[in-house]
Amino acid sequence: MVEIRIRTDSRDRLSSFFASGHAGWADHGSDVVCAAISTALQSAWLGLTEVASVPVVGEKHDGALRLTWPEHVRDDPAVRAIVMTAARTVEAIAAQYPGSARIVHESDE
Repeated sequence: MVEIRIRTDSRDRLSSFFASGHAGWADHGSDVVCAAISTALQSAWLGLTEVASVPVVGEKHDGALRLTWPEHVRDDPAVRAIVMTAARTVEAIAAQYPGSARIVHESDE
C-alpha cells in the first residue's frame, strides 16, 4: 500500500507531502496507482520549482518521495493552487483505490 502523508503547518497551510510504499494494485512497473500518485506529486514539485520559482526541499528514490516548501511562500496563491491540486488529486486516487493507497493528514504542533 502507498501511504501519502499530507502535512499542514500551525496556520493550517499545506507544508509537505511524503509518499512511501507500493500500491500492489499491479506488478511493479505496471501499477497505475503508484504511477498516478507519483505523477501528481512530481507535477507539484515541478510546478513549485519551475513555474512558481519556489526553492523546494525534496528527495525521491524507489518507493518514496518527500517534498517540502518554505513557510514564507505558503500563502502565495500560485503555491496554494499547485499544492492543493496535488493534495486533492492524491486524495481522489486513494478514495478510488482504498486497498492500494491511504492518506494520512498530519499537522505541525
